[in-house]
Amino acid sequence: MSDHNQGLAASPGNWPKALFYVALLFSIFQIVTAAFHPVSSQVLRAVHVGFLLLVVFLCFPVRGQSQPWQPLAWLLGLSGMATAIYQWYFEADLIQRSGDLTTSDMVVGVLLVVLVFEAARRVMGLALPFICALFLAYGLFGEHLPGALMHRGYGFDQLINQLAFGTEGLYGTPTYVSATYIFLFILFGAFLEQAGMIKLFTDFAMGLFGHKLGGPAKVSVVSSALMGSITGSGVANVVTTGQFTIPLMKRFGYTPAFAGGVEATSSMGSQIMPPIMGAVAFIMAETINVPFFEVAKAALVPAVLYFCSVFWMVHLEAKRANLCGLPKDQCPNPWAAVKQRWYLLIPLFVLVYLLFSGRTPLFSGMVGLTLTAIVILGSAIIMRVSSFAMRMAFWVALGVLCAGFFQLGIGVMFGVVALLVAMCYFIKGGRETLTICLHALVEGARHAVPVGIACALVGVIIGVVSLTGVASTFAGYIIAIGQNNLFLSLILTMLTCMVLGMGIPTIPNYIITSSIAAPALLELGVPLIVSHMFVFYFGIMADLTPPVALACFAAAPIAKESGLKISLWAIRIAVAGFVVPFMAVYEPALMLQSSSIFATCYVVGKAALAIGIWGAIFTGFLQTKMPVWERALGFAAGASLIVSTPLSDEIGFALSVIFIAQHYWRARDSQLAAA
Repeated sequence: MSDHNQGLAASPGNWPKALFYVALLFSIFQIVTAAFHPVSSQVLRAVHVGFLLLVVFLCFPVRGQSQPWQPLAWLLGLSGMATAIYQWYFEADLIQRSGDLTTSDMVVGVLLVVLVFEAARRVMGLALPFICALFLAYGLFGEHLPGALMHRGYGFDQLINQLAFGTEGLYGTPTYVSATYIFLFILFGAFLEQAGMIKLFTDFAMGLFGHKLGGPAKVSVVSSALMGSITGSGVANVVTTGQFTIPLMKRFGYTPAFAGGVEATSSMGSQIMPPIMGAVAFIMAETINVPFFEVAKAALVPAVLYFCSVFWMVHLEAKRANLCGLPKDQCPNPWAAVKQRWYLLIPLFVLVYLLFSGRTPLFSGMVGLTLTAIVILGSAIIMRVSSFAMRMAFWVALGVLCAGFFQLGIGVMFGVVALLVAMCYFIKGGRETLTICLHALVEGARHAVPVGIACALVGVIIGVVSLTGVASTFAGYIIAIGQNNLFLSLILTMLTCMVLGMGIPTIPNYIITSSIAAPALLELGVPLIVSHMFVFYFGIMADLTPPVALACFAAAPIAKESGLKISLWAIRIAVAGFVVPFMAVYEPALMLQSSSIFATCYVVGKAALAIGIWGAIFTGFLQTKMPVWERALGFAAGASLIVSTPLSDEIGFALSVIFIAQHYWRARDSQLAAA
């Protein structure tokens, strides 16, 4: 684990008391503001950033020491919180004198910008702060640049006003989304994780696939997909499910590099798997002003294709290397695992229903979080009841009380939580459950820190871009290329996403590229949601591609292999992640952007065939080992299906039939000769 992450690595129970209570207060503030909206949006954003700065400076050292120097940590952290209190106390005055900053406004604004840069450096390293500093320098000195990049010039006070006050800088849309939807869903995942959802998913996946051909790797794919559906964090998935799946794969014959590549690829795919899809999906919905349901709907088919592709690659590699699964008697019963912890699935199902029925993410997240707390506390009480009838009566009573939420408001569910907390306090084992809930609140604040700081810092880019209009200049170059060749524009956009992703997380990567490249793709006729999904997908793929490959380097210490070798396997396994976005641009029906069911089924079937063939050629094995000429034939078949013109489709289907038929014929002859 890197020094940057040491401050928050310990369990909440081992944290210093002051830090524990700061994180707990942070979570309580977020829950109360999400449920009852007692403050304005501007104050909510400011206090959210203030809490983030306080937690960061209390946890993360200046230069990799094991512990931060506490007097300086408290000074910097409380200074960050002071900027939030200033925004809250002088909210009305700041609105009235907007654009005309006083001396105290300038001091607070400069302090806020400096603290956010330093906090981001401590949490994420130098890459993102460096990129944001370049944009900041452009805002200050861009008037001296030659040609189209020159702007009219802006004073230092104008830039500070843009970044530190209002909603187009550090307190922009990403910070708002972090302070509302993202924090709630991170808390939701933390509660389920503390309650044992990881064990439920791993036991379920192990029971279904552990004894199959290549079982341990298939368990990794399925458990990561399931876990990612509630956490939406690829790197977090690697270090949680990977602790179990990577050693298991190695024990059954997979190379360390392949084991790490499977886990990294599966975990990163979790960010495109509905219902939660990580923080980026919420930012996308807010940015393009569409319901979250539309974003999740567009992601559904590509996500399924992605995981089917990874599963297929794992199957072929296991078949090629003859890697068997575990003995069936060593695998848990999947349905026994569900029976033991079935109640944890209730909040997840309710959340999915609410999101896909058109409810807002804020409403859905609040209900899901509160219901999770009710289920965890209620199950602790029910475990002490021996009578089946009494258990059923208790669940029915809880259901009736929770159903009253829709009529009487969130206060009803909060009342249920308070009642269950009081009951747990007096029953045997109940206080341990309350401790789990407290730790979940603190863990939620911990997981929110990297996301929130990234969202705040990229506000520098958003502020400078909106102030100077540089995005239109960059977009003009892409449009000029795309007028003659859309494919070249897509390649340029893909490379931009992947180069940026070499040093910065998915969230700022998406925000930067969606601000600059996505509008250009829209001008070239790519549908709005498809253009944003395109840059989103390649921002995720950047975490798998060398030389940085954050997810692969997270898997490296667990696999005891170099991150580069893991990355080379990961990009082979994740071939669908590189193919599907291009297919969606040329055929938006792949993202359910067509009213024709036939068109959707056709393109999904074609994509599945192309991915299946490419999986075989990149593994080099289907029924038997493939020579180079056969792999070239398969590559041509898959590429023809991806190009998406009537002629190329016909060629692709014909080549696919030839490829599959001759391969199976050759494999049969080889088996007969061997016999």
